[in-house]
Amino acid sequence: MLGLILKDDERKEMEYLLKREMDELLQDLQDNRIDYVIKQAMKERYHVLFTLYRRFASERECLKYIPNKIKLQ
Repeated sequence: MLGLILKDDERKEMEYLLKREMDELLQDLQDNRIDYVIKQAMKERYHVLFTLYRRFASERECLKYIPNKIKLQ
């Protein structure tokens, strides 16, 4: 098992970076010019980022980014 110790400021920064990356992915997934194969890789990346985000954010904040079929189509 691995662990990570962060100060509160570092935790907030990590949360912010994860949110921005997930927001960009959600926006790019709506772009029709992007190939299906690329979108599948983007969806996988989103799921990994969301898993990390759950460790930093509150439950209420996580609700905004829950991956579902509507957002990730």
